[in-house]
Amino acid sequence: MILLNIDNQTLVITVVGWLIVFVALIVLIIVFNWVPRLLHLKIKKRSSSTIANHNSQVKGPKYISGDETAAIALALYLYFEEQHDEESNVITIKQIQRRYSPWSSKIYGVRNFTNNLK
Repeated sequence: MILLNIDNQTLVITVVGWLIVFVALIVLIIVFNWVPRLLHLKIKKRSSSTIANHNSQVKGPKYISGDETAAIALALYLYFEEQHDEESNVITIKQIQRRYSPWSSKIYGVRNFTNNLK
């Protein structure tokens, strides 16, 4: 039999900690489920009032078909492709000769302690 040294204070802290975590998770679930519904409701109310105001001015379908979307996307793609400059596609690499600098030499950072041991 394993004897555990658990007193009442440790047990209370553990249970309260678990309860805080689970209550926080439940609150987050409720918030994440209700926020999109509230936003959708607000947008729906706003869009219904604007549609009622502009209903007499706008004639035609409310949604754009897939063919129209594809035509618009193709037009935008072709427009943005024409804006780029033509490049030569030649890569030049220039080799730079650097002078020797003792600041970058690793040999001066190494100390020889074998001569001092004698």
